Amino acid sequence: MHHVTKSIEELIETSLAEIEPIMKENKKISRANFHKVMTAFHDAGVTESDFTGTTGYGYDDTGRDKLEEIYSQVFRSEDAIVRSQIISGTHAISLVLMALLERDDELIYISGEPYDTLEKVIGNSEEDVGSLKEKGVGYEVVDLVDDKFDIEGILDKISHRTKIVAIQRSRGYSMRKSLTIDAMETVIETIKKRYPDTIIFVDNCYGEFVETREPVEAGADIIAGSLIKNPGGGIAKMGGYIAGNHDLIKRISYRLTVPGIGKEMGASLNVLADMYQGFFTAPHTVIESLNGAVFTSHLLLSAGLKTDPAPADIRTDLIQSVSFNTEAEMITFTQMIQKASPVNSKFLPVPDDIPGYDAPVIMAAGTFVQGASLELSADGPLRSPYTVFVQGGLVFEHVVYALGEALKEMKEKEMIHI
Repeated sequence: MHHVTKSIEELIETSLAEIEPIMKENKKISRANFHKVMTAFHDAGVTESDFTGTTGYGYDDTGRDKLEEIYSQVFRSEDAIVRSQIISGTHAISLVLMALLERDDELIYISGEPYDTLEKVIGNSEEDVGSLKEKGVGYEVVDLVDDKFDIEGILDKISHRTKIVAIQRSRGYSMRKSLTIDAMETVIETIKKRYPDTIIFVDNCYGEFVETREPVEAGADIIAGSLIKNPGGGIAKMGGYIAGNHDLIKRISYRLTVPGIGKEMGASLNVLADMYQGFFTAPHTVIESLNGAVFTSHLLLSAGLKTDPAPADIRTDLIQSVSFNTEAEMITFTQMIQKASPVNSKFLPVPDDIPGYDAPVIMAAGTFVQGASLELSADGPLRSPYTVFVQGGLVFEHVVYALGEALKEMKEKEMIHI
């Protein structure tokens, strides 16, 4: 690769200077969250022997149990499950829903339709084997109105059948805004006042450590997420977590393993050191990524592209969308993100059909950990308005480098004029 041209370099320097106050404020979030993590590590009394791990059944795994205590303390929950046996964020969410919902119960998502990956978990028809629908669970959705909770619509929708009210904190691959902790707190308080027995579940993926509070502190009963997103710090190679009320965690742990055993079993093998170290670095790494998203928004806006959120918008997840004028622009940008990656840079992503999407999808993900969205990646379906969702960046400098290379290529192809 060649160095970026002078004009692009000047554009980069201007963006860096103009977003410096925003990045400085974000570093305050990092320091506050790091203090929580350090306090939890000290309170738990972490020692080198906690990284040893176990084999077989995994009885008496003190390192595993101590890590769960740390997650619980940091997320202000009564209990937590942190396991390599949870294979993804979708798996963590599915464990919560499958463990807590029974026949004739109802699940209501109040943040609009959730991720596409949950489609088969919820079920479109009774032919979806193992789904909530096959289990006899009802499902309803309340859409956001102007990116805000429709509180009146939510209260009207909740009935005596409603067991879980679910919130997806992140925008995911939609054009809506992500949902702040303050906004969640307001709607949770309103729901709990009228329906105190309703379980409030928050899908916390992409949101951990972006603000100084987490959803349990806003009144959520249970939250879940993936360790190859924010809380793994870019170091954890696998796993997921669930945190919340003790009675709910107990029931969920019986779904993860077996009734009567729950959290007492589950060998950690040799993964604990990565999980501990990842959680230790997560407050810093998340803000590196968050500042990368702010920079992406500002720089590409300066280059004449459409970005959302705007640079100065309040953020509560890591996802940044960029919209292009043509398919060719979208493909070029995504391919350059791959080419600027530390891993698999010699491969060129091309659009392809993916189940659950109505248009071909292009994905750039040259990551150390497969599918790790805390690392810099970009993807999106090839349809108007040709939007790529950019997320992650373990180090801020990588985001700056990759965007510089992408703009250089787009300028050479006369896709942008700067």
